[in-house]
Amino acid sequence: MIALMTAIELGLERRDGALLVMPMCHANSLYFFTTFLYCGGAVAIYSRPSFDPALCLETLGATGATFTSLVPTQYNMLLDVPAAERGSMAFDRVEKLMISSAPARVDTKRAVMEMFPNSGLFELYGSTEAAWVTMLHPDEQFDHLGSVGRETVGSAPIRLLDEDGNEVPDGEPGELFSSAPYNFQGYWNNPAKTAEAFRGDYLSVGDIALRDADGYIKLIDRRNNLIISGGENIYPSEVEHALAAHPSVRDVAVVGRPDDKWGECVQAAVVRRAGTETGDDELIAWARERLAGFKVPREIVFLEADEMPRNATGKILHRVLREMLAARSAGK
Repeated sequence: MIALMTAIELGLERRDGALLVMPMCHANSLYFFTTFLYCGGAVAIYSRPSFDPALCLETLGATGATFTSLVPTQYNMLLDVPAAERGSMAFDRVEKLMISSAPARVDTKRAVMEMFPNSGLFELYGSTEAAWVTMLHPDEQFDHLGSVGRETVGSAPIRLLDEDGNEVPDGEPGELFSSAPYNFQGYWNNPAKTAEAFRGDYLSVGDIALRDADGYIKLIDRRNNLIISGGENIYPSEVEHALAAHPSVRDVAVVGRPDDKWGECVQAAVVRRAGTETGDDELIAWARERLAGFKVPREIVFLEADEMPRNATGKILHRVLREMLAARSAGK
């Protein structure tokens, strides 16, 4: 069922071929693998244990793949490959690109489209438990910035619920519940967690989102990442987006730090772009111009790119980062 719906959403057929880069244990590669089998298309698997962007580009051209799916971090690494090294690589057959698993910056999307001029850029939101939930198509990318699209074909309308289980109005954040023919049945040997995830036929993995007037879904943050400072709710993604807009910021993640007065305060971990030396005062001033006062970071910690904790698919591990920063602070 996932394969059928993915083929419809992406317009895939037998002539298409995929280069699968994400780990095969991840829903992303697993579901695209089944889709291309369903279509009769060729599948190439990038089996290196670590991601080599130059090799990935070379392989993409050599296999003649029409499709690949990467996370924003991997696309940024591709964009860092010097133009001179890309010269002999043929991307003419690349027609469909997927970007998922983490929010993508607008400048990243534009640069990817320039690198692959014959390709359309798709974006999706989903999970292992719910598979694909929403899809944003190439013709919608810049008309609905910040959105992850609308419900995939075959899905029931998304429900956004408050803490009491009531649907919230458009424009208000709520916990996202989805229902589709391929929702999972439950967590292995964990009935309590399974019961928590479901409301009837609807499933949540703990993401907070809102719906605009046109029905497009915008992800706000993970429920577990919420920072509560002085009784105010702060979604780290909002602070991350503000800081990421600074030209010196290559990567950023925001977590809550325990605070005796406010309960929690905002702490940001920043990876600077090569050759820049922007300090914390400048970034805090930048944030103050774009955010309410209680959302502005009280502290900014600078990390090297390889210090930012990520899982195998490139997602930043906020819980691990929070523990890492706390250990650093305790060691001072």
